[in-house]
Amino acid sequence: MIDSRLTMLSMIQRHGTVTAAAHALRYSPSTVSHQVRQLSAELGVTLLEQHGRNVRLTPAAASLLGHVEAMSAEWESALADLGRFSETVSGTLGLCGFSTAAGLLLPPTMRALNAKFPHLHTQTIEAEPSECFDFLLSGDADIGIIVAAPDIPAGGDDRFSQHFLIDDPLDLMVPLDHPLADRDSVSIGDTVDETWILGRPGTTYHQLLMASCAAAGFKPRIGHFANDWNTGTALVSAGFGVCVASRLSRSQDLHPVRRIPLSGDNSPSRHVAAVTRAGADTRETVRFTLETLAEEAQRLMGRFEHDLTG
Repeated sequence: MIDSRLTMLSMIQRHGTVTAAAHALRYSPSTVSHQVRQLSAELGVTLLEQHGRNVRLTPAAASLLGHVEAMSAEWESALADLGRFSETVSGTLGLCGFSTAAGLLLPPTMRALNAKFPHLHTQTIEAEPSECFDFLLSGDADIGIIVAAPDIPAGGDDRFSQHFLIDDPLDLMVPLDHPLADRDSVSIGDTVDETWILGRPGTTYHQLLMASCAAAGFKPRIGHFANDWNTGTALVSAGFGVCVASRLSRSQDLHPVRRIPLSGDNSPSRHVAAVTRAGADTRETVRFTLETLAEEAQRLMGRFEHDLTG
């Protein structure tokens, strides 16, 4: 019910350029520019001003978006209130999440939703954490599963509500004949002489490992870059180095390697959370989904920790 042009303006605020906002919304930049100019003319205020090669929001636009945030939260509250008067829960609930979550957490959650609300349609979109916020703002998704990272909105962003799910430790993956393979656990400092397989610079995976090694007092020797857990584990299995992998990932099931828990203060871990638009967590379907996601995440982590420790 929020004017789509306000969503465009909000996306420009989030991404900093019309082009990036248009890409996130799957419009052409000319369409977004035209729509925002039209909104500006109707309101009688300037919303965007040129700043070098880019544009920036005017004080009037910033003030307007403050009201948009309040209206969006009120609309979500209205939907929750109206749900009390409906005998049948229907419509579509959109979910999105990064690959591990999409593969492990979303299918059982959707099964639970379909059992609880048989007339509700569910849809999943696999998306990087930063993309999840775009899908939430555009209305293409109602709930996203994210990993905390520097390039996503902070927990204090009033447009969203974040709900902690689990801490997902990163375990060390080594070849089966590696000198550390018989250890029950290792510290990140034990890998000082290893050749590392890391995610590419700029990825959360890369940032987590570099920060952990720096805290342990060394800079890792990087031999290869692989963003995907399975690719990294395949390289480890072939003897090209060591890597870390999310405990939720099951990459060792595809490639013969030894997974070892990392211990100590510098052990890297991913913080996994579910995020909604502000106020949406009062809706019955969203609240049920958040509860189911939390239960499923805890169940999976408990099972995987048991498998790891025997």
